[in-house]
Amino acid sequence: VSLTRCQNTNSVILLLAVPLEGKSGLNPNIDSVILLFTILICAHLNNLGMSIAVIGPTFEDLAMNVHKNISNISYIFAGRSAGYIAGSMLGGALLDCMNPYLLLGLSMLLTALGMCAIPLCRQALLLTGFMACIGISMGILDTGGNVLALSTWGEQAGPHMQALHFSFAAGALVSPVIAQLLFGGSRNTSSVAKNVTAQVHSPVKAIQSWTALRSMWAYVVIGLFVFLSALLFFGMYCCATGSRDRAHSVSEKPQVAKYHTAIVVLLFLFFFAYVGAEVAYGSFIFTFSKDLVRLEEAEAAGINTLFWGSFAACRGLAILLASCLFPGTLITLSLVSCCISSLLLSLFPLHRAVLWAGTGLYGASMAAVFPSGLSWVEQYTPVTGHTAAVLVVGAALGEMVLPVLLGFLMGRVSGEPLLMYQALACAIFCSILFPAMYRLAVASGSRTQGDDGDKEFYQALLQPEPEDFEVFEMDTSLSSPNWDDHRE
Repeated sequence: VSLTRCQNTNSVILLLAVPLEGKSGLNPNIDSVILLFTILICAHLNNLGMSIAVIGPTFEDLAMNVHKNISNISYIFAGRSAGYIAGSMLGGALLDCMNPYLLLGLSMLLTALGMCAIPLCRQALLLTGFMACIGISMGILDTGGNVLALSTWGEQAGPHMQALHFSFAAGALVSPVIAQLLFGGSRNTSSVAKNVTAQVHSPVKAIQSWTALRSMWAYVVIGLFVFLSALLFFGMYCCATGSRDRAHSVSEKPQVAKYHTAIVVLLFLFFFAYVGAEVAYGSFIFTFSKDLVRLEEAEAAGINTLFWGSFAACRGLAILLASCLFPGTLITLSLVSCCISSLLLSLFPLHRAVLWAGTGLYGASMAAVFPSGLSWVEQYTPVTGHTAAVLVVGAALGEMVLPVLLGFLMGRVSGEPLLMYQALACAIFCSILFPAMYRLAVASGSRTQGDDGDKEFYQALLQPEPEDFEVFEMDTSLSSPNWDDHRE
């Protein structure tokens, strides 16, 4: 072990004689570091899914907690969506000027504090403010998580992006279990309303009132999960700061595609239509089945569950498919399936068997599109913080606009399968956009930096500046000034 001192810093470089091995010429420890990062990012998206989905099964109790009816606090969703869009844009700007692990850790900390504070809110306006703050932190987390995953795996991000978004879906599935099965239980509505409507002026009394609204504890539990993830990201920041700085000094700036702006704009529109159609279908298929097809409420709920169940299951299956198929191939297959299923649903909207089969196929077809789109564009142009922010904002706008537009039209036009027509129109629109994006991407050429450039950070963590040594740093600001001449 040799110890040397950097001229302009208080750091000591330890050169450990560990040879670099492996088929790719990298130390196998690099793969372990990357795997650890991937697990952390998946845990982060899992927590994000739980935080977003917990509102649904606890919405009634939230309304009761602020002395309002359900119809009178629906604007909290608008507050969270506005915060989400603002957070996505803010996250894109911050990612390019600060350490991503520190940024994600701070955002998780803000999310955890907001989740734990929600049960203490007794005013609807205060609840909306907390929802907006949580939306800002969630937008940063969504943008930062996708960028960090792409920068970690580069052109090999396909299966890992699928795993990342499957973790989000799994968190959304676990959240209702935490809210209802663990803390839901049976309750006397009249006694709950009496206890909660009493004015509470202290956090102690507010906590005591949670015995009537047990589902409020779900926010505290999920907030603790998010807080633990924040601590892990702070730990990664402390371990990786010096190495990341060195990696940035030796890595070249990634080359931007010739038609980078045009590709990003088209992908923005692609995600706008895709995510909007996905959320609109999942939000209105229950109402469509019950009111237009005249199904029983239990059967309509079953169709709704089939859509989200097939969506989540195929996101898990896409992890395996992405390891043997290119992202563009997955997108093409998904778009073809979307067109076929939405066409069948548009032609036979009142046929019960077609409704069941088409809904299952449509949910399965939508599963892999978003993560595959991010992996695909990374092959041709770097996805920086600003680029990811634009794409996430496009998805968020589609999630806001298309369901609202569909609800407005369904209120004005009765007896028409507008839900199926919108799904078909969005599928055709995306099927036209993707070939256009592909032609522009091919004309720009693939990225030349490839996998080696994407792993500069991990090389800096473990690869030596001399050829056969690994490099680590430790602070010696309090050490003896005679380190310069010391050798062991």
